[in-house]
Amino acid sequence: MKILLVQPKFPVTFWSFKYALDFVDKKVCNPPLGLLTVAAMLPEAWEKRLIDLNIRPLSEDDLLWCDYLFISAMDIQRESVKQIIQQAHEAHVKIVAGGPLFTGEYNNFPEVDHFILNEGEITLLQFLEDLAAGHPQRLYRTDQFADIRRSPTPLWELLDFDAYDSMAVQFSRGCPFNCEFCNVTALLGHRPRTKSAPQLIHELDKLYQSGWRRNIFIVDDNFIGNKKQLKEEILPALINWRKDKVGCNFITEASINLADDDDLIAMMVAAGFINVFIGIETPDEESLAECHKSQNRSRTLLDDIHKLQNSGLNVMAGFIVGFDNDKPSIFDRQIQFIQESGIIVAMVGLLQAPFGTQLYDRLQKEGRILDEMTGDNADGTTNIITRMDPRVLSQGYKHVIQEIYSPEKYYSRIKTFLQIYRPKKSPVHMEVQEIKAFLRSILRLGILGKERWHFWNLFFWTLLHFPTRMPLAITLTIYGYHFGRIAEKTLRTIPIRSASQRALDPKAVSSVAIQAD
Repeated sequence: MKILLVQPKFPVTFWSFKYALDFVDKKVCNPPLGLLTVAAMLPEAWEKRLIDLNIRPLSEDDLLWCDYLFISAMDIQRESVKQIIQQAHEAHVKIVAGGPLFTGEYNNFPEVDHFILNEGEITLLQFLEDLAAGHPQRLYRTDQFADIRRSPTPLWELLDFDAYDSMAVQFSRGCPFNCEFCNVTALLGHRPRTKSAPQLIHELDKLYQSGWRRNIFIVDDNFIGNKKQLKEEILPALINWRKDKVGCNFITEASINLADDDDLIAMMVAAGFINVFIGIETPDEESLAECHKSQNRSRTLLDDIHKLQNSGLNVMAGFIVGFDNDKPSIFDRQIQFIQESGIIVAMVGLLQAPFGTQLYDRLQKEGRILDEMTGDNADGTTNIITRMDPRVLSQGYKHVIQEIYSPEKYYSRIKTFLQIYRPKKSPVHMEVQEIKAFLRSILRLGILGKERWHFWNLFFWTLLHFPTRMPLAITLTIYGYHFGRIAEKTLRTIPIRSASQRALDPKAVSSVAIQAD
């Protein structure tokens, strides 16, 4: 068999970091870890090629070469998926599809030959058995969860390493919490399933032996779901692994209760963790209760964030507006919280209801679900009829984005962060790309950019107060360039579902465009 594994294209979004990647000559942030793992589960004798459409397009020669096209996708890749399916269909290539998009919407893709849904360690193996026997089925599903200690090491050799800014590995699946809007537990369960330390170290060894020296994203939705195993097995192994390594800092996602465990924080920092994404969502206690975000309630969120920053962790965070309990005051409260927190990478989006979540089920019963999600958490859209007037919500969202990603507010936030942040060593591993990025930042931001006054003010302020953090300060200004471009794009036209129109007239247009001033 000749298998072509295709990663659909991501649009330019908040998380694509497209405009920042240009500074370091990279094409895409992270590799398609799911497809690389699937490739490792296929028979060794089969030929395999990986095409990442974020790097190069899918050609006619690619399709002529293969027997099957394997595709995995998220909601945000929907448009690219449609194009890939059309190309494969026209070339008479059979399609095997999996991933969150197809798990929720497989009925919307009649051209796909075989669906491998849920966890591939179970369903892909069933498909392969049936294929070998000559009677493959169209749909493979399971309500069982895989033992990921049996998951193979991703097939890293399929990658063009130079095109990626960071690598990705997985330690665990599942999350112990019960956030109403999150589809992680619907897809992966509440009990964190983990890999062993030797298994994780073996994957890291393979990456390092391939020449990788940049950041590594541990893609778990909640890395600290099993604290006991982390402290007793995983983090000691990571600390030991990094003793003789160059580069290879870690990024991950965790819940805010990380701030409650001083030993865990210290071990993560010692193991090389530099960035952690945390779902803050909102400073409003009623809205936290509404969405069952119990781990964020009855605590001083600002103090927790500052504690993590002071320990050497750069906190990235997600925020949501549009909860049923939100009042018009929430927009200024979010702005104030983000500014005081010093969170540089602050993703703010409207509440959305992914298929399969408790929120989706509740709102569907209430008749408040509109179209499918775009999959872009920060494009100003929602797929629900909100309690708040949609025009008030849209204008409030626009206000938040304009404020927090204005040069004045953004550069002020960098200063706040640098004053709190206490890294044990520089989180930026200097390579040729970083030198190029510095020189390009001087030109694009310091000379040609509309933020040039703020850029030089921060430059000399950092040089005076925190000279060892200058590489990080420059990195954050480059992030700001990306976020500013994304904010401008979002604000040109913010599509927002009109709840009043939909409720009064089901035939009415389900969205209106709120034009930027």
